[in-house]
Amino acid sequence: MITIVADTQRTDRPHWPVAEERRTVTVLFADIVGSTALVDRLDPEDVRALQRAYFDTVASVLRRWHGVVEKYVGDAVMALFGARHSDGFDAYRAVRAGLEIQAALDRRPILGDITLRVRVGVATGEAVVDLGDAVSGGHGVASGAVITTAARLQEYAAPGAVALCAATARATAGLIVQRQLAPVPVAGRVPPMPVWHAAGLARPGADRHDGPLIGRRRELASITDQVTRALHEHEPRWVSLVGPSGSGRSRLLHELARALRTVDGMPVRWCVVGCPPYPDQVLAPVAELVRGVAGIRHGDGPAAVRDRLTDALTPLYPPDRVAAAVVALQSLLTTPDGSAEALAAAAVCRDVLLRLAAHRPLVVAVDDVDRAAPVVSHFLHALFTAAAARGLPLAVLTVHQPQWADTRPGPARRVPIRPLATVQSGRLLRHLLTRAGQPVTLADRLLPLVAGRPGHAAAYVRSIVDGADRVTLPLPDAVRRAVGAELDHLDGERRAVLMAAATTGGPVSGTAVDRALGWAPGQSASALRGLVAAGLLLPRRADGYVFAAPALRQVAAERLPRALRAVFGRRAAEAPRLDTVRPDALDPTSVRRAADRSAADHPVADRPADMARLDAVRSRAGRLGAVFAVVVPTVSSRRTEPPRRRLPTATMATAPAAPSRGANRPAGARRLRAVASASDVPPTRASATPTNTGGHWLADVARAPATIRAVPTVPGPPERGGPAGVGPPARVVRAAPRPPLIHWPNGLAAA
Repeated sequence: MITIVADTQRTDRPHWPVAEERRTVTVLFADIVGSTALVDRLDPEDVRALQRAYFDTVASVLRRWHGVVEKYVGDAVMALFGARHSDGFDAYRAVRAGLEIQAALDRRPILGDITLRVRVGVATGEAVVDLGDAVSGGHGVASGAVITTAARLQEYAAPGAVALCAATARATAGLIVQRQLAPVPVAGRVPPMPVWHAAGLARPGADRHDGPLIGRRRELASITDQVTRALHEHEPRWVSLVGPSGSGRSRLLHELARALRTVDGMPVRWCVVGCPPYPDQVLAPVAELVRGVAGIRHGDGPAAVRDRLTDALTPLYPPDRVAAAVVALQSLLTTPDGSAEALAAAAVCRDVLLRLAAHRPLVVAVDDVDRAAPVVSHFLHALFTAAAARGLPLAVLTVHQPQWADTRPGPARRVPIRPLATVQSGRLLRHLLTRAGQPVTLADRLLPLVAGRPGHAAAYVRSIVDGADRVTLPLPDAVRRAVGAELDHLDGERRAVLMAAATTGGPVSGTAVDRALGWAPGQSASALRGLVAAGLLLPRRADGYVFAAPALRQVAAERLPRALRAVFGRRAAEAPRLDTVRPDALDPTSVRRAADRSAADHPVADRPADMARLDAVRSRAGRLGAVFAVVVPTVSSRRTEPPRRRLPTATMATAPAAPSRGANRPAGARRLRAVASASDVPPTRASATPTNTGGHWLADVARAPATIRAVPTVPGPPERGGPAGVGPPARVVRAAPRPPLIHWPNGLAAA
């Protein structure tokens, strides 16, 4: 019995702002061997019944593995995996579906005594997918050479076999047993196409962690302290290690198991299991716990399994209960499905773990628990609850990705696995390159690409060893699959916002995203906040957002078709460069009043109110010299004069942009929307030459992370505000450097 665990994070929202995407998909092509001769000797009614039985069998297998039937071509079936959602294992699911189709059809009677033989080809590559059709569950429209490759592979597959292309073989390495064949010639392609045959499922093996641990000392110390306290105080704790793919979660768990060996002089027993993607049986991780407790190997026969179980349970149970427990656990190892018998055996396993914890401290760790079925989470919950009720020295460790639905109990601790620091990433890259025999100088070029993720660093080095171009350093397939899965956990709107943001070419602003997508101003704000909460974007107070990883930006941009990518980029380039100001720093009353006054003074028909652009303010170079003549004495006087009460002043925060060609263009008839300043910063020493020659700012202001505040001119007494007659007329926007923050004299009315 094979149970497919549905991805609870998928969304079924029908709204897709970007209707088509360039996606890496896996195509399965299945066809009957000798169908022409078979149809010729059958009655048409028998042919119809045979086709129905064949198509129903194939379609049911594809649905269980989340494949979308794209079309039926005669007796052939074409299906897409990863057409709308990708979990990073699209190729694995397609190969599993192909193997299951062969197991269901090959040499088996399907109608009376009629048997069928089928060829299956599986190819992975880029295609343009119509998301609207894929969402509806109908015939999703996909275009690309990968479809032709899958059809050609099917032709070269042996009857009853599943043929794989090179990309599919790489994506399923370590998960599927593969046998490479001689390359086959394909019309129009040079050189011949390499082919692999899928021979079955690979036995999961332990990951190698033979290199030095770089970084993670703080996380390791924190987790060690929590687990040690739980075991020492007999107060069970549930600790979750949470991080994205490639962040080094499994390595941290390995180091923790190696570091924490004793508590209070007693040896700690570790029961560590991993969850493979889409396990054959839902209780397979629980069965692995039994194997670990009893020391059973996968190749052991029934007699050896029984003996090892007996030896492990004899110290824990009375003699009259050992035999029954052995029989139950032996059946669990044979068929760890979701049947009532298997669930009863899982309860016996839980009791065994509790008895072990009563004898010595016990840690139960489950890696990649987000891949497991919900029944595994229920098993862990029941184990933790029983241990807490009995006061046993037990700790539960789970490792999963951030987007996994959090089903931990109340007192659980969550430990986020953050990216490595730049220095640590450089050390890791140099170590990996040295061990792989590659030039260490490549570390400087790889450093900005790995984004602090050890898994990405290892993937880049592995791709270089496999022959990747050292000049272009293409994105490794493993990184592309992981990043693509992160994107596909988003709904349609946030995915579209992320793809549009990837075309901006610099820091991301909500205005540029709205302009690229053709949305109303501010429509993307909630999606941008959601992307920040998901860890895909990082906020920058001065100039919007930046991508958390370069690979994320690259994959998001490459998802867009070429024409749409050009449209988004052109629209985003036309958007004004604006600050992103924290909402809690805004004064709604002053913002609204200032905007109303500006609208009354400068009415503009059918145009939204925008923030005043910095280059428009700077264009009045003739007036800025006079402005700074007023500003500098005021700034200097703040060191000696007592602080004055600052009146609420309608201001606007704008980031200082570097001088560029054409920066001083006229402001036009754009309305000014005033916002409050984000915060006050300490003043800096003003320049001795208060000029703005050539459109450049003062030296000290340019060096500081200053925010330029455009404030309406407030007329005041000459002796308090500066020389008489200096400054622009009333109601004209002028620019003042920030820092320093200008405090106007008492008694002046706010403009």
